[in-house]
Amino acid sequence: MNTNPSQLESWDKEIVWHAFTQMSEYEPLIIDQAEGCTLIDIHGKRYLDGVSSLWCNVHGHRHPKIDAAIKAQVDKVSHVTNLGSSNTTTIQLAKRLTEIAPAGLEHVFFSSDGASAVEVALKMAFQYWQQRKDSKPKKTGYLAYADAYHGDTIGSVSVSGVAQFHAMFKPLLFNVQRLPSPNRDRLPEGVTPEDACKHHLDILESVLKEKHEEIAALVIEPLVQGAAGMIMQPEGYLNGVRELTKKYDVLMICDEVAVGIGRTGKMFACEHEQVEPDLLCLGKGLTGGYLPMSATLATTELWNTFLGSYADSKTFFHGHTFGGNPLSSAAAIASFDIFEEEQTLENLQPKIARLAEHLARIADHPHVGNVRQCGMMVGIELVKDRATGEQYDWTEERGMNACKHATDNGVWVRPLGNVIVLMPPLAISLDEIDQICTTVEQAIHFATAS
Repeated sequence: MNTNPSQLESWDKEIVWHAFTQMSEYEPLIIDQAEGCTLIDIHGKRYLDGVSSLWCNVHGHRHPKIDAAIKAQVDKVSHVTNLGSSNTTTIQLAKRLTEIAPAGLEHVFFSSDGASAVEVALKMAFQYWQQRKDSKPKKTGYLAYADAYHGDTIGSVSVSGVAQFHAMFKPLLFNVQRLPSPNRDRLPEGVTPEDACKHHLDILESVLKEKHEEIAALVIEPLVQGAAGMIMQPEGYLNGVRELTKKYDVLMICDEVAVGIGRTGKMFACEHEQVEPDLLCLGKGLTGGYLPMSATLATTELWNTFLGSYADSKTFFHGHTFGGNPLSSAAAIASFDIFEEEQTLENLQPKIARLAEHLARIADHPHVGNVRQCGMMVGIELVKDRATGEQYDWTEERGMNACKHATDNGVWVRPLGNVIVLMPPLAISLDEIDQICTTVEQAIHFATAS
């Protein structure tokens, strides 16, 4: 099909329905190529990828090892269903995941996206309690957090808490017991930073003490609530959650779709506090950001409750056409190989430090209310009045205007309301970090000038 840029832009505005985008206001940005940490649009303009193409790109675009792995897999087989059959590449990936994941997670269920991985975990948790030998049929509820984001399927939306995204669908959702966000930077009156962890764990324990007989699982984004605006949890909170869920016999689902695969400086965010959940959800960076794939890892205790004869009907009746796709599996294996060969995690520390240096300067801006960082995950919150903490009205689109200015100047970033998110590929260079942060700082000046 012969096309030119104006024709593509017209079709993009009139035919393609973009996610989380008001199409009446959409201005096309059409990427044609990419290399390393740089995106190239249909006009040949280059942009540093400041958000890893929606938090999923890990080793940069067009990494030769991942490219080669996918091409080699195409020469073998490109699709095999995992409904009652398998393929060599996906088996090898499953084994690899159980070797590097937190201890006890010895079984892997593959899906196509992060929301599906969470949906799988919710259903597994529910079914587990129903068909254990000592079943607990009252355990049908879930415990989740205010401002959480776990995806956009009905189950994952039910345990999510971002009202702006999901209020419209409230009649479709199941009830969830909701906890306040364990936010280390915004504490209730009278709570000190030293007391923050205990304060939030006390709230959790009071709910568990009263409701544990009805709760199948608690769902948490470890360390960082991503789409909530990069909200950071108090140190020690995650470990405390694990202890309390064990104490009150509630499963713990860790949603590491966003925070996993190196984003926090370790392969899994759970590792920072030596937490071993009952279910672990992965996505986004699992294939290095190349192809759709997600995974739900489960313990043997859960796995065993699904075993029996066909007539027992204990099977997990859930599946996706492209779950465990061999092309995606090949990309994921190559990505994990790169982590080892290029010492990706070991080489992150100077990059994390360089980001911190820039953020310390940006934090002094009169309209920056708070800067939050966990590894390579950053949130820069814009406020109307730094002294009082008064927020900009979200309809002013200050965050969006700052990101548009940065994009116009060669750095692709996206906001969460009035929070500017920085989450570059782990392969980003120090010079590229400098360029991203300098451009974003200038964009903040522009967006808050009046």
